[in-house]
Amino acid sequence: MIRKTDIQRHPERGSSDRLAAYAILDEALLCHVGFDDEGPVVIPMLHARLGDDLLLHGSPASRLLRTLSEGAEICVTVTIFDGLVLARSAFNSSANYRSVVVFGSGHEVTDLSERRTMLDAFTDKLLPGRRPYLRPMTDKEVRATSVVSIPIEDFSVKTRSGPPSDAASDMSAAVWAGVVPVRLSPLEPQPDPHTDSDVPDHVRRMMG
Repeated sequence: MIRKTDIQRHPERGSSDRLAAYAILDEALLCHVGFDDEGPVVIPMLHARLGDDLLLHGSPASRLLRTLSEGAEICVTVTIFDGLVLARSAFNSSANYRSVVVFGSGHEVTDLSERRTMLDAFTDKLLPGRRPYLRPMTDKEVRATSVVSIPIEDFSVKTRSGPPSDAASDMSAAVWAGVVPVRLSPLEPQPDPHTDSDVPDHVRRMMG
């Protein structure tokens, strides 16, 4: 019996390595959440991970958050694009990437203390070291934000790395082949018009 987490195309690129899945989830900034709302819907969102749970957050009025809080089945996909793989033929050209797909259902976090901890996890992920500079969230803000926690149980990892896999008959072609690495990197910070202080170290560290 084929499971949802089974890799059908290039199964050699797949794994169920939990630590590899966590590393990809932690590095990626965006996920895409697929669910059924009288038809298929896919929504891009920020995400965070806390232990063995994947966290999503947003307005309580959000159609997605309302649906997830009711325990709907969802599919969450995260992809990190690492580079273009340029082969000697269009057919064998590809991309290097790291991806995780998580299947399951979530539950709404109703305990305000637990919700606050999970919202702090979002801040810590987006910009490590930022939270000590911010005022604590008020109870009103915590109540105004829904958090859904999805256990990371049914998941699959799929990656591709390395050079192109050209057919032997194409190896003599006078065509450049190789990999063009691609990275998401921050640019120079742009201060808010009302900011009169220097860019702090915890923001500068994003620059690498």
